[in-house]
This record gives sequence, C-alpha cells and structure tokens, in this order.
Amino acid sequence: MSPLETPDDRLQQAMRLVLLAMLPGLQSLLWFYGWGVLINLILCVTCALAVEAGVARLRGQALQPLLGDGSALVSATLLAVALPPYCPWWLTITAIAAGLLFGKHLYGGVGKNPFNPAMLGFALVIVMFPQPMTQWPAHGMALLDALQQVFNPAQVPDAWVQATALDSLRINKSLTIDELFAANPAFGRFGGRGMEWVNLAFLAGGLFLLQRRVFGWHAPVGMLASLFLVSLLCWNGSGSDSHGSPLFHLLSGATMLGAFFIITEPVSGAKNALARVLFGAGVGLLTYLIRTWGGYPDGVAFAVLLMNLCVPALERFALSRQKPVRP
Repeated sequence: MSPLETPDDRLQQAMRLVLLAMLPGLQSLLWFYGWGVLINLILCVTCALAVEAGVARLRGQALQPLLGDGSALVSATLLAVALPPYCPWWLTITAIAAGLLFGKHLYGGVGKNPFNPAMLGFALVIVMFPQPMTQWPAHGMALLDALQQVFNPAQVPDAWVQATALDSLRINKSLTIDELFAANPAFGRFGGRGMEWVNLAFLAGGLFLLQRRVFGWHAPVGMLASLFLVSLLCWNGSGSDSHGSPLFHLLSGATMLGAFFIITEPVSGAKNALARVLFGAGVGLLTYLIRTWGGYPDGVAFAVLLMNLCVPALERFALSRQKPVRP
C-alpha cells in the first residue's frame, strides 16, 4: 500500500472492489428473475444519489465527498439484490431512503453508523409492508410487463408469484423433504430454485474479496460455520418436520450475500479478530432461528441488526481474552 494513500482512497478502492465482486451474483439474479432486478438496481441507485445530494445540501457540504466514497452505491446495490424483483417502486425507494437516512446520516455519515444501512432499510420495509416483500416471482417478465408491474401494478397472477423455498419449508406440515423438492417449483437441487446458483455466485465474489484482502476471513467463516453446525445439529432427516439440511441453508436465501457482503461492513461490524468471529457466529445462529421458528422467510437482515447491537459487548469480551503484554 502506498504511504501517500489516504483512508478515503482506501475506502473508495474497497467499495469499487465490492461492487465488482457483486457482479456474478447480480448476473445470476438477472438470469433467473429478469428485468425486475435491473429495475430495482436503477431505482435504488437513483434514490441513493438523490438522498446523498439532499443531505449534502442540507449540511452545506460538497456533494463529491459523499458520493466519492462509494458507500451509498454499495448500500443501494445490496438492497437492490435483497428486495424481491418487481416489487412496487415506492417500496424500493422507501427502503433505500430509510436505510441511508436512519441507518447512516442520522448518526453523522460514513464511519459513525452503528447499524448496517442496507439491512436497516430492508428490515423497515418488511415490517411495514410484509405482503409485497413475500411476493417473489417464479420467473422473469418482458420489459414492458416488468415496468407495468413495478410502476402500475395490476392483479398479480397466482401462477407467477410463489413462496420462497425457505418460507415453503417453514410452513410445511405434511410433506417430506423429498416430496417438497419434487412437487414445489420453489426448490432446486440442493436449495431454493435459482438461489442456489445465486449463492454460489456471491460465494465466488466473496472469495475474490478475501483474496484481495478487502476484509478478513473471521466474520464469514464464523457465520457459515455457525449456520452449518446448528442446522446439522437440528437436522432430523427428510421427515415432514425437518428444518432442512445444512447444504439447504447454505444455498438458500441471502446466506452468501450476508456472509461476504453484509456482515463484513467495516463500520457496524466488529473490529477485533475474535469479536468478528463471534459476530459472524451470532448472525449464523440467529439466521437459523428466525428461518426456522420466526415469522419471516429469511433472517439475515434481522440477525445482522441484532448482532450490531452486540458489537460493543463483543469487543470488550475479546479484549478481556487477550493476554497482557509483559513489560
């Protein structure tokens, strides 16, 4: 690293690499769900730029430093891929505006936010508008139909909207796992249909970031190991009361997105190495508990926000475990 490189330069470079690493996951989502993903992305980015411009004007600051660090674009991209494709335009704008305002600028901007802005925006809209947040498409739409659905939604055809694999498994009471995978189009070979490939794409992007040392291995390994272990311990085979195999949980929902692109956010996450492992482990455990016994189809957003609250305690615990240096 050049000695002339400033912290702002390093932040900008890291944000660019994060956006680059998200491309495989974005392309996979576009392949399976079509134009809705791209519309989400355009709406999120446009609204994020507008919010940053408005905040800069209110504070009397130059716009370029706010936009130049790239953090708003990363938050916008994370929300775009987390929200259901073809969700109403007002829901997308509400999510990104609330995430940036209440999760970032309310605390003073970049470097001061205790919560992950993207996950705060996601959690707010899923609590306020649960019905549209559960309407995941079974397939993509033509461009004109997609625009109609987003900006002037009509009655959604029943065959087009389906419950996610995680939601279908959570509410299942009678079918075995094998029967669910065979009969329900939301299931793929190992996890959610399409989402297993999306998760593998985000895994590839995350490994690229690890290789470039954008972040350490501690939080991702903590989360994935915790989720794998608890799902293995609670897995009771393929019966109708099964909560899914470890592979199912690793390749469904927002698992890999959360492990490599959300919990590695440097501001709201832990700093100490041990604290980062514990932070990731807590996210993995809470994700499984919410998926299995909670009221929401995926638990990554709420798990991250709950563990954000625990960061100070985790840091104090990690420091207390360090051996004092002898004089």
